[in-house]
Amino acid sequence: MHREPEEKRILVLNSGSSSLKYEVFLMPRRQSLGRGAVERIGESTGTLAQSSSRGSIKREEPFPDHAAAMACVTTCLCDPDSGILGSLSELDAIGHRIVHGGEKFSSSVRIDAEVAAAIEANIELAPLHNPANLTGIREAERLLPGLPQVAVFDTAFHQTMPPTAYLYGLPRELYDRYRIRRYGFHGTSHRFVAGRALELLGRKPENTNLITCHLGNGASITAIEGGRSIDTSMGFTPLEGLMMGTRSGDFDPAILSYLADRGMSMKELSAMMNKKSGLLGLSGISNDLRDLEAAAEKGIRNASEALDVYAHRVRKYIGAYMAELVKVDALVFTGGIGQHGARMRERICHRLENIGIMMDYSRNLEDGSSEGLVSHDYSPTSVLVIPTNEELQIAMDAFGLLFPAGDEPRRRRTDVNI
Repeated sequence: MHREPEEKRILVLNSGSSSLKYEVFLMPRRQSLGRGAVERIGESTGTLAQSSSRGSIKREEPFPDHAAAMACVTTCLCDPDSGILGSLSELDAIGHRIVHGGEKFSSSVRIDAEVAAAIEANIELAPLHNPANLTGIREAERLLPGLPQVAVFDTAFHQTMPPTAYLYGLPRELYDRYRIRRYGFHGTSHRFVAGRALELLGRKPENTNLITCHLGNGASITAIEGGRSIDTSMGFTPLEGLMMGTRSGDFDPAILSYLADRGMSMKELSAMMNKKSGLLGLSGISNDLRDLEAAAEKGIRNASEALDVYAHRVRKYIGAYMAELVKVDALVFTGGIGQHGARMRERICHRLENIGIMMDYSRNLEDGSSEGLVSHDYSPTSVLVIPTNEELQIAMDAFGLLFPAGDEPRRRRTDVNI
């Protein structure tokens, strides 16, 4: 493929505990050249699936660790028949999704030994994610030596929250000694859809306030004032906030001691809150919105109540953030449920007319999953549906950080707030 001299190819890596997702972007066109994923790393048999305009690749074989997965990825990227690239030398940089940056990172940064050490130091805050993220960085460095790498943190966008939003009503020593505070997650998604909302509305961040709802199996909502996150629903962990697919969200913490007194262990309580609660636990049927809506249509009470509780929790947070922001220019829905769940969006926006959110219910159903406006033209607060694209945001950050127009590549950091 011919490209202009200023164009760069960015490989985006999202290394999970048992998976490795990847995508290659041509920047600044924001064009995806192809993507793939390795699943079931560490199991007896894993899978790799890759697709691009040149074709698809599917492999089923053991991937004992991320090193084996990354080696296979680099081979498939340059497959002579269906590869995304002609050779690895075509890559200009690598961007990594990093779950937890703690309080140290409020922006994306170029990775060096100091940054890698900081990511490792935050493993205690994200024990399931940061180790895998760090492995992805080290394997990329080993297999693609010399390529600049950029870390993009899920928590970074929320580092602009004031103490009134991130401090808990717990003894101060818990924050001072153990860094227990609200961190927030899904920051890359919230930042991407907020930026896209500004483009669609033709507005500047400085005079725009937004509420962004990332609703999926994991769900969070963020209040954005003048381009900066000032509050978000997820907390010290992704468990706090909205009710989710299998996570409980907010509830009275005294319930835990009540159950512990009746014989439940901390391990059992943790599994209950994270894997057996939310839509799945309340309905007793499924954590999939489509299954629950089908069950509700058949008159199954538990399904209807689970859907109503989900909408109620989102609506409460919207109301709270409306009060905090005073003026809200747009409410944005994204994520699997936020984008595709037209009926759930209707449930959420019902009864919000009194605070200036006036959904056009016909437009909402007709437009379905498409990007665009789903509110009445006269609504004081616009309601938007915007598909998220965290991978593209990572590529944008890496490109902007390493190859700024008319400047030498910056070596350490860049301000990536909207």
